[in-house]
Amino acid sequence: MVDLKQLRDNPELFRKGAEKKGFSVDIDRILEIDEKRRKLQASLDGRKRELQERSKRMKEVSSTEEKHKLQLELKVFSRGIKEDDAKLRELVNELNKLLLCVPNPPLDDVPVGKDESDNVEIKKVGLKPDFNFEIKDHVELGNRHDIFDIERGVKVAGSRSYYLKREGMLLENALMRYALDVLVDRGFLPFSTPVMVKEEAMVGSGYFPVGREEAYAIERDELYLIGTSEVTLLSYHMGEILKEDQLPLKYAGYTTCFRREAGSYGKDIRGLYRVHQFQKVEQVIICRNDEDEMKRHHEELLDNAEYIVKSLGLHYRVVEVCTGEMGLGQVKKHDIECYMPGRGGYGETHSCSSFKDFQSRRANIRYKDSNGKNVFPYTLNNTAVASPRLLIAIIENYQNKDGSITIPSVLVPYMKGRERIG
Repeated sequence: MVDLKQLRDNPELFRKGAEKKGFSVDIDRILEIDEKRRKLQASLDGRKRELQERSKRMKEVSSTEEKHKLQLELKVFSRGIKEDDAKLRELVNELNKLLLCVPNPPLDDVPVGKDESDNVEIKKVGLKPDFNFEIKDHVELGNRHDIFDIERGVKVAGSRSYYLKREGMLLENALMRYALDVLVDRGFLPFSTPVMVKEEAMVGSGYFPVGREEAYAIERDELYLIGTSEVTLLSYHMGEILKEDQLPLKYAGYTTCFRREAGSYGKDIRGLYRVHQFQKVEQVIICRNDEDEMKRHHEELLDNAEYIVKSLGLHYRVVEVCTGEMGLGQVKKHDIECYMPGRGGYGETHSCSSFKDFQSRRANIRYKDSNGKNVFPYTLNNTAVASPRLLIAIIENYQNKDGSITIPSVLVPYMKGRERIG
């Protein structure tokens, strides 16, 4: 949620921010409701003080007739206060609903654009593999070695479902364990978190109400399946006041994730690129309310992910995401896209995002600074590894002429020394 005072002081910043991101939001309506709320709140505060004064006079009145008259006046006065209290609650509810849909303005240096074609390539790292034979994509290689089964996955769970088996399952597990070890060595606290959460956790992390169609709902229990452990790692401190010397908090969450992929009908239908269920290790940082510090941690999260991808021997590029491709809360975002020979191009494998205090305001996470003031911290996140997308990159880039698949050297110890599939 954005800072209402900042919106009130500089509405044009939020109008332009929404326009850059491609969101439709009525800033004037928000300001109108806010003004009504503030006036009504001031009126109520004054009348409640007056009610207390009138109630005190009741004790000083001795005449039965005058006391009866005062009682009638107090009754009418109290009724008016109750009615306006109800009106105030309605205004507050409407205001909060609108505020939850106001985009966080992007930083000034974010490239302005409409879609992914306007993302700006920052760098390319490593070399594309040079195959001297006709390559196969991950579907052909997976079928050849029987390391996953899409057909039976669809039979059991519907479209975009799959089984990982044999070395496919072991390779995924190796990838997750390797990423966790890298992050733990770099000072991150590992977590296994719930995958079902209450609505307030989805709202607090910024995934509701915008984006609700992407989540699987368990309606009977009023719970939702997470699309990333970013939701649960942030919600871990929901409603808490932290100490400044606790920051920064660096968390690594390893969970199964679920996404409905609403709106992606007919897109990336071949293979395991776009699926409903996947494994992911996520990085989350909660830091002090300081933009320079946030930028340093953004680079740290990006560096962690790049280190993992480089150590896997994969060719990749880093792009700065344009305004039109950013989510509601992000003020800065970079993607890592790994080269996937079967696609003949790059596929997104990591998203590194900074939010300022957008998420902490929604989740009511604060810290007490050195002056004793409660402050909303800044939050950031990035993928460490996600499967099956990185599996696709590994399988396709490490294929050999005889059809076998070489296992990246950093994963061999996690595969009990196995160096090749097939």
